[in-house]
Parts: sequence; C-alpha cells; structure tokens
Amino acid sequence: MIDQEEMKQAEEQYSANSIQVLEGLEAVRKRPSMYIGDISERGLHHLVYEVVDNSIDEAMGGFCDTIDVRILEGNSIRVSDNGRGIPTGMHEKEHRSALEVVLTVLHAGGKFSKSNYKVSGGLHGVGVSCVNALSDSLTAEVHREGKIFLQHYSKGHPLDQVTETGTCSDTGTIITFHPDPTIFVQSIVYKYETLAARLRELAFLNKGIHISLTDERELVDEMVKDPETGESKVTGRKIFRSDVFYSENGLSEFIEYLDAGASTLIPEPICVTSDKIIPIDIALQYNNGYSEKIYSYVNNINTIEGGTHLQGFKMGLSRSLKQYAEKNRLLEKYKGDLAPEDFREGLTAVISVKVAEPQFEGQTKTKLGNTEVTSAVSQATAGAMEIFLEENPKLAKTIIEKIVLAATARNAARHAREMVQRKTVMGGAGMPGKLADCSERDPEKCELFLVEGDSAGGTAKQGRDRKTQAILPLRGKILNVEKAAVDRAFESQEIQNIYTALGVTVATEDETGEKHMDLSKLRYHKVVIMTDADVDGSHIACLILTFFFRYMFDLIKNGYVYLATPPLYLVKKGKEEVYCWTEEQREEAAFRFGKGSDKGYTVQRYKGLGEMSEDQLWSTTMDPARRRLRQITIDNAAAAERTFSMLMGDDVPPRRQFIEENAHYANIDA
Repeated sequence: MIDQEEMKQAEEQYSANSIQVLEGLEAVRKRPSMYIGDISERGLHHLVYEVVDNSIDEAMGGFCDTIDVRILEGNSIRVSDNGRGIPTGMHEKEHRSALEVVLTVLHAGGKFSKSNYKVSGGLHGVGVSCVNALSDSLTAEVHREGKIFLQHYSKGHPLDQVTETGTCSDTGTIITFHPDPTIFVQSIVYKYETLAARLRELAFLNKGIHISLTDERELVDEMVKDPETGESKVTGRKIFRSDVFYSENGLSEFIEYLDAGASTLIPEPICVTSDKIIPIDIALQYNNGYSEKIYSYVNNINTIEGGTHLQGFKMGLSRSLKQYAEKNRLLEKYKGDLAPEDFREGLTAVISVKVAEPQFEGQTKTKLGNTEVTSAVSQATAGAMEIFLEENPKLAKTIIEKIVLAATARNAARHAREMVQRKTVMGGAGMPGKLADCSERDPEKCELFLVEGDSAGGTAKQGRDRKTQAILPLRGKILNVEKAAVDRAFESQEIQNIYTALGVTVATEDETGEKHMDLSKLRYHKVVIMTDADVDGSHIACLILTFFFRYMFDLIKNGYVYLATPPLYLVKKGKEEVYCWTEEQREEAAFRFGKGSDKGYTVQRYKGLGEMSEDQLWSTTMDPARRRLRQITIDNAAAAERTFSMLMGDDVPPRRQFIEENAHYANIDA
C-alpha cells in the first residue's frame, strides 16, 4: 500500500518547477536510445553511419566523390570527405558560427531546404549533433574558401571558438570523434566487418563514389593475389587493414555481389531505371536457388520492413510475368494456380528510390509510407520487364519455367506445411518424442536448447534446470535449406520437430506481400543452439542458423535466437581447474599453473559436448549465472544474405575465395 502522507507530500511538491527542461543536447545524453536506436554495439556503429551519411548527402548533390573512414588507436573514428565543407560563417539568428550550430543544435542543417539537398538520408537534422552529444571528444575541421577552420567539443559542448588555422587548396569536412564510454557502457570497440558491410552497401547504392575504410589499431599481414593462379598469398609485409569500396555500375554489381554463391538463370541482372515521378533504380536476377532475396532502400536508408516501394515492385513484377506467360501460352500444361511468391522464388533484387519528402512509419525509418511511390515503382518495373521479356524469349521461357516449378513445389509442400501447422495447434499432445520439456509455462522464462545428437542431448537433459530449460536433440546435420526446395524443407522431420516444439506457425504473406510468423504462441523466448566446439559442430550451427534465417527470420529479428559457447579447454593442476574459452585464456592458465614450465598441469581439449559430465555442461554452458550466450542479430541484412548464400550454396569458387581472404582473421580448428 502507498502511504497516504507520502502521496500528499508528492502532490504538494509537483508544481511548475517540477517540469524539467533539457537544454541543448542534454536530451540526447539523457535518452540516447531515442535518437540512435540503442546504446549497444549497434548504436555505437550508428554514430559512424550518421557522420558518413552527411558526406553521402554531399555526394548525392554532386559535390563529393571521395569519403575516407578511419578507425584510429583507442577506437576514435575519423571521417573525411571532399565536399563543400560545412559553412563556418556567422549564423544570422544564432549569432554564432554555422559550424557550431550544426554540431550543437538538434534539427539544424541544410537538409530542410531543397535548394541545398534535393534528397537526403538524414532528414531530421539530428545526426552529427547526436554524435557530438554522445562523444567525450569531437574535433571538426573544415576546408572551405581557401582556409582551414577548427573547433573542439566534449559531450556536445564547444571547448573553444571556431578558429582559422591555415590555408588550403581543397574543400571538405573532417570529423574526428571518440564515443563516450559512460554512454556506451557495454563496449566502445568498433568492428571492422560491421563498418565495411555498410560502406560497401553505400558504394553500390551511389555509383562513382570512392569510399575507403582503414583500421589503424593493429598491423596485419599484407595479402596479394597471384596473377597466374588467382590465389591470395602473404607478402611478409605488415600493413593496416584497409579496403576501398567503389562501384561503376551500381545496383547490377550489388546483385552480382549478393549472388556470388548462386548459379544464375540469366547472364546479367535486369536493370530498371526511371525518373518520371521519382528517381527509381532497380536491379534483379533469377538464380537456381529457392529463397527470395529482396532489399529496398529509400535515400540510401535500408527499409528493412519494406513499404510502398517494395509493394509496387512486387505488383509490377508479378503482373508483367503473368501477362507475358498467358500471352505466349506458357502456362497451358500447368493446371494449378500461381501465387505471388511463385514469381519471386530464386529472385535477388535491390530497389532504390529517391524521395524528396519521404514519409516513414516510425522514427527508425524502416518502412516507407508514401502512397504515390507504389504506382510509380509498379509501372517502372512492369515496363522494363515487358521490354526484357519480349527481347529475350528464351530467357523469358526459362524464368516462366522456374515460376511453374516453384508453384508445383509450393503445392507439394502444402501437405507437409499443414501437417506442421496441425502439430503446432495440438500443443503439448503433439510435441516431438525427443523433446524434454520444462515445467514453466511463461515463455519469457523458458529456454529451448537445440542440441547436436542424442549423446550430448542426454547429458544436457541430466544437467539442465528442469523448470525453465527444455532440450531438443537433433539427429546429425539438419537439411541445408539453402539447397532444398520448400517441399523438402517441410518434409524434414527435424525441421517439423523444431516448428512443433516452438509452437509457431509457418510464415505467411500479408496484404503487402511481406512474410511474417505468428509469434503469439511461441513457447520459448530463448532458443539456444548448442553444438560441439569443433568444425562439425560449427557446420551444424550454420545449418540451423541458415534455417532460422530463411524460414524463421522473425525469431532472429526479435532477439530470440542465441548460440551457446562451450569451453574449448580445461586446464588442471591438482584439485585446481580453470575452464578456457579462448587460446589466450589457455596460455594464461598454463603460465600460471606451470610457472614457465610445461609440466605440473594438464590440458584437456573439449571436442564435443558429450565429453563433459552433466555438472560440467551445466556450470560452463547452461547455468544462466555463468554461461556465455551470444545473441544472433542482423546488423546488415544484405551482408548476411550474401554470407549465407556463399557459404551454404552450390558455387565453390566464391566460398574458396572467402576462406582465403578471411582465414588469417579467424581461428580455424582443424
């Protein structure tokens, strides 16, 4: 019960003076997640994207063609471009430098006036000012009008006035910042691969722009390709890790990059361009695969939830293909129906539109709402497809045959899918026989461990917390859904068991063509993939992740999928023992126990979960108080798409090249 006297005092104290007004950038520091999404690793990298987006906007206006991003010692970031440079003159209303206004005032920038930028990604004018607010140090250097200007900031506050420090013959802006560790408490360590994926994507979306990324935190072995064999070799020199992203042909090269591991049906991507109502740029390609890979962008923003531009593309594609097939009597032998998804099996497409006044649903800019975009994209897509189909009858017939096969497989899969649905609806009575369920019924408290094999499954069942932890052993390696048609996927007993145990239904399309799962009856809010710490275990984990990515993406999107991390070593000396998850930890434990000698202690390498006792598995891998779970997230869907296609697809050369280029960045257990 609330004390009545306390309530009375609270009412008396709540007055006009209780209303707090946050000045300047205090609101950003007080509630950073409202402005950059979150303060985890994703939000940390988002700071870089905000600064880069300013440079991209300059490039989209035709004022910039080179952007350089550097990760400096101590995880500072430096972004420089050769654009016009942020204005530094006195702002008429603010009575201070325009540079300071841009860096310290929310909703301040040149993007509200279409005379400066016809389209831009950072429409709210909060980007670089948010970066300033969330950095413990930021330096802005502007090259403009033959002069160099400099100003320093800390946590959003200017430390000095804009100062002219020299002369120059170029133009541009250089922003150097260090994220505030009191805001990003989890980590301020930038990941090269995460930044590279976004910068590569921007290069494809904005052809003709050179975007470079360099990591100055450590030296790596220089790798060069042998001109005769094409193999990568180490030269013996040490250099900073670096990449330059540049695309001459834009989206068609993006499609080729995404389809690196696929066998294509047509020799080169189909390109759709239009500038009648809004600038539209689309590239698409059909391959022999069974998945649909469509990525949509508005003003370089990845609209992960689609929107009217995606809806228009799907409408135009389906209409043009169906009309061509009926006109040329290519469906006479097929007596079944064609569903919208049949036209998109094996399709890889990128849709990029530029909208002067985009209307996004929500602050995260993940779904476009402009209704006029639907018809514009639909007409452009249908028009380009009609021309391609008429000019390439053999290729058109190949695509139609692919569509008919997809429809046939979909109808064949209906029975297996309905079987999965029926088992799910039955609830507990239809649970897989191997499932050792937990007694708790609150999904938020329940965990499902997908375990490799019956042996490890038996150990996990003995060592688990029976109240909250369920165990589902999987027999060997599950089906590689990247290479299998949808009917084979739903006929797989292991995949049926996963659906049934989770209590979810198969993803279905809504009225806009987006596929979603009904998660209202999901029985566990933690789905943990637990495999052996060896090559086979990693392969099985990849197979399961491929299945989730292709068929249960909503589980990943909502943060329900995790990887368990069993220890690699047990180092023992007498009764003292230490579990080690990394090679560095093993070396440290060996040094402490051996005191410089390799005697007096033993090292056990865990190859499989079955080598552990139930108590060891619980204490190292399953105990919520001590275990190390890695949550599966998708920071860049296009990059993840390419990785799954390349590593799990049919084409060997791209997979070989990936291994050659990345082997020296990873620890591979032979």
